[in-house]
Amino acid sequence: MTDPGFDAEMAEHDRDHHHRDISGGWLRAATFGAMDGLVTTIALVAGVGGGGADRALIVLTGLAGVVAGAFSMALGEFASVGTQNEAVDAEADVERRELRVHPHAEQLELTRMYEQMGLSGPTAEAVAREVHADPDLALRVHITQELGVSIDDKPSPWTAATSSFAAFAVGGLVPLASFLLGFSSLWLGLAVGGAGLLAAGALTSRFTTRTWWAAALRQLMFGAIAAGATYLVGMLIGVSAA
Repeated sequence: MTDPGFDAEMAEHDRDHHHRDISGGWLRAATFGAMDGLVTTIALVAGVGGGGADRALIVLTGLAGVVAGAFSMALGEFASVGTQNEAVDAEADVERRELRVHPHAEQLELTRMYEQMGLSGPTAEAVAREVHADPDLALRVHITQELGVSIDDKPSPWTAATSSFAAFAVGGLVPLASFLLGFSSLWLGLAVGGAGLLAAGALTSRFTTRTWWAAALRQLMFGAIAAGATYLVGMLIGVSAA
């Protein structure tokens, strides 16, 4: 016989217990790329606009910044994630050698790690012994326990690079939207960029426990700081040049 209460709990668990994919390398790259694109372009617009540049120069500077920033972000993400994966592979080679040369010491090490996690001594010893019965499983478990990473679920450099490039380009075009549509008002452009920061910040709250308004205001504050600094620089240089 089945337990109706248990069956109902399992059904509810299957409906509710799911996680977003945050391990593929795209989320951090896309979030960082979008925010960087928004803040960088807003700062560029504020800087050249504060220096007295006209609409054409603002658009040229902004588009150049978007292209340069998108490629820079993509190449940086590709190199960063690739290097991280290579470092994990190198550490896996070290652990593989230790498991081959010092199998008993490694098994005792795993037993102690399980004990530190709260398992009783006999249970920890039994689990470690069963894990070490399979060399491949032992390697994966030791890497996860000792380094906090998985050799089976490494992020893709291509995914990180593509996400970063696309997110930076989209984010960077937002502060330029009004200028590309033919408007010349610096403050309108900055307002559109500010709205983009609010929207992007609110969107990131879906992946965290932060409230949407707190995340939105935080990103707006970051953009305001950057824009204020570059606007001041542009205004000072513009006055000096005049």
